[in-house]
Amino acid sequence: METFHVAHAASPNWLQAANSCLAQLDDASPGANLGFLYVTDSFGEHLPRLLDYLKEQTDIEDWVGSVGIGICATGKEYYDEPALSVMLAEFPPDAFHVFQTIRNDIGEFTLPHRAWCEHAHAHFAIVHGDPRNPKTPVFVEQLSDALAGGFIVGGLTSSRGAHAQIAGKLTEGGVSGVVLADCIGITTGLTQGCTPIGAKHEITDCQDNIVVKLDGRPALDVFNEEVGEAIARDPARAGGYIMAGFPIKGSDTGDYLVRQIIGVDTQRKLLAIGESLNAGDTLHFCRRDNRSAYEDLVRMLRDVRARHPGTPKGGVYYSCLGRGQNMFGPHSEELNTIRQELGEFPLVGFFANGEISHNRLYGFTGVLTLFG
Repeated sequence: METFHVAHAASPNWLQAANSCLAQLDDASPGANLGFLYVTDSFGEHLPRLLDYLKEQTDIEDWVGSVGIGICATGKEYYDEPALSVMLAEFPPDAFHVFQTIRNDIGEFTLPHRAWCEHAHAHFAIVHGDPRNPKTPVFVEQLSDALAGGFIVGGLTSSRGAHAQIAGKLTEGGVSGVVLADCIGITTGLTQGCTPIGAKHEITDCQDNIVVKLDGRPALDVFNEEVGEAIARDPARAGGYIMAGFPIKGSDTGDYLVRQIIGVDTQRKLLAIGESLNAGDTLHFCRRDNRSAYEDLVRMLRDVRARHPGTPKGGVYYSCLGRGQNMFGPHSEELNTIRQELGEFPLVGFFANGEISHNRLYGFTGVLTLFG
């Protein structure tokens, strides 16, 4: 039977914060065998000593986690202050496998870990990625394939300093994490931070990341028709509010990837998108606002609740840096909404530079995983 215990604390002194967490974990199961650790980037330089200290005090060798500009725990978000969140999990023996960083080739994962994954029927992984490695999105897709179409969740490290991840030890530069055997009960959900507006359009002409024509018409003309008169008169107002959405082929849930509109050429009626484009791709415009994001968060939580019997035993949550306090307000509203809808249970995570769900990298989303 899996058990989970959570602790979190903020303090200018890393040792005081760690001891506060350890005191909260005093009743944790003596059989706990996997630790999750997330620290704000204010603690980044102290992470080596902090991790060693937690290993020593808990007798747990296997840890996974990341630095984040923001981190979270049950009903609580931390930003711009030294803080950490810890969750200790007790899983069945040999039900998880921590793997070191994939930096150059997926063979760095498959060669040492394939036998265990096949033996454990492992098709699920929790990962942390380095946004500085351009191969990270490819590794996520390849890792899913290596787990026989497995499901991956996680996030890309966010930091104003060192981009450290934890996978047994400190690491960086690629994708690392933990693979879970199929004997562990898991439920996942994804919430978008945007709402589609208008119809879907075919990109009929493009150059790299520049949309020239949609449905055979100048891209900016189509954009202006759908975003409303105020933004059409002043396209600069679209920044951070109107996005481009790319429906995921084969998705039966309407999932789509959100990318920023990074430029407008009013003379040539072009749109620049933060994504490489191909003629024939499908695009729709999206509105990013706190009301639609809140409504979709509640929708996701109620869907997860319907699929997950009873109060969860534990969970991890990876949300976009653009969400949290920047979208829902300064009083831990995003994490409080999770608690209100699903009840009180151990939860940790962080605010990421990109969120991972299934086999791809998202933006402006929240990815929730429940155990038990």
